Amino acid sequence: MALIHQTTLKPTKLELLTDWLPSRAWYAGTGAAPELRKAGGFRLDDPEGEVGIEFMVVTDVSGAAPVTYHVPLSYRGAPLDGAEDGLVGTTEHGVLGKRWVYDAAHDPVAVGELLALLQGRAQAQAQNETDVPDRSVTAEFDGPEFGSSVGPLSIADDERGTRILAKTAGVAAAHVELRIRRVLGKQEATAGQPAPQGHITADWKLPEDGGTERDRFVEASAGPDVREL
Repeated sequence: MALIHQTTLKPTKLELLTDWLPSRAWYAGTGAAPELRKAGGFRLDDPEGEVGIEFMVVTDVSGAAPVTYHVPLSYRGAPLDGAEDGLVGTTEHGVLGKRWVYDAAHDPVAVGELLALLQGRAQAQAQNETDVPDRSVTAEFDGPEFGSSVGPLSIADDERGTRILAKTAGVAAAHVELRIRRVLGKQEATAGQPAPQGHITADWKLPEDGGTERDRFVEASAGPDVREL
């Protein structure tokens, strides 16, 4: 169970993301520095209690029209070997000390718990409360069974989001492809793309009036024929 501390972060998550977002292939900004607002999200628990996992939503209000991004993050007490490309930055936590903040697409613990959520072996948790399930987050998957223990990850960013190829152990569906949708509320062209076998859907808040929107955060397919990156 992740314990949510009511404390300080220096720099804050929004400050880290303001510097990091413009470097991403899927960033939709037009040149001005992002002006970010929190817009929701949820958490997953690391069974070992070592890694914080948050599926964060932020809205950039710097342009003529707001753009809302889905940014999965993981928080660690030490650097993650081999994940240098996924480092968002470091921050000083008022209780836990120095924390290394990663794009969770590069973190095998976060990806493993995402796979567990897809198949009903994990429960989404409220973003800002300890031990409170977030039952508004739903997961559906009608493909073959797969495990949640993953080896090295293959990751590719493009203008549509982030694609992860995870190799799992102990079951027939050795390959799982995850598509992290990064820009929420944006209709994507799907012509020529195979339909996903599953998805995770969650709520987020509109910046104008605080109303709630709902969208797919993640899409998934599994099987021995999942394409290599």
